[in-house]
Amino acid sequence: MLVFPNAKLNLGLYVTGRRPDGFRTLESVFVPLPWCDALEILPAPENQLTLTGIPIPGDPATNLCWRAYELLQADFSLPPVQLHLHKVVPIGAGLGGGSGDAAFTLRALNELFDLKLTPEALENYARRLGSDCAFFIRNQPVLAHEKGDVFQSIDLNLTGTACKVIYPGLHISTAEAYGRVTPRPPRHELRASLAQPLATWRATVSNDFEEALTPFYPVLGEIKQALYDAGATYASLSGSGSAVYGLFPGRELPPEFPVADGYLVWDGVL
Repeated sequence: MLVFPNAKLNLGLYVTGRRPDGFRTLESVFVPLPWCDALEILPAPENQLTLTGIPIPGDPATNLCWRAYELLQADFSLPPVQLHLHKVVPIGAGLGGGSGDAAFTLRALNELFDLKLTPEALENYARRLGSDCAFFIRNQPVLAHEKGDVFQSIDLNLTGTACKVIYPGLHISTAEAYGRVTPRPPRHELRASLAQPLATWRATVSNDFEEALTPFYPVLGEIKQALYDAGATYASLSGSGSAVYGLFPGRELPPEFPVADGYLVWDGVL
């Protein structure tokens, strides 16, 4: 079975408090981004995980895809599989690439072995793998709360909106990002702000990590300004960084956009 785990964008991200378990509470809207990895899962004589594409640091045994397999294997005695992940979405970019890979592994195994797990059950498994993994089970726009794993539906449709995402080759760890941000109440109500025309978002929809991280990584602000200079209606850091994206009116992207060596760029239509 071959699937293509996609990334996500954050529309606004407010870090609102601290939980007793040490996690921060947040408020954000997640939307799917069609920047995809490739994941193949096949029955095999013995378990095997292979990785290509962007190098993934750490022990492969702790890879989120493999952890997803082990999670279901423990409950359903799954047979061995050959799992191959070709990594395209950059790591440490605030795009949820690893979370998407884990969630798509759960979805693929559910289908491949006819486990008959409901979306709700798959979301519960995904929550055990990471805070935003559950989003990728249904893979549709949601207003996220708590750790980013409690969802409310939202009436938001960006279909047909042109988007450019720029990753400056800068890995910002989640621990560093959260260590630099101070929880506070949102300055604007996110659902109400996103219900207004896209042209108004620049004044009312923000990401708390931008203010916290840009003084230490000025390139984030430089990319955001370059996107506005190129005609973006709205631009923002995604997640805890370091990818910055711009939304452009209609389906038209700027014909040229200079980027430095080592940057990764995705552009297309949402």
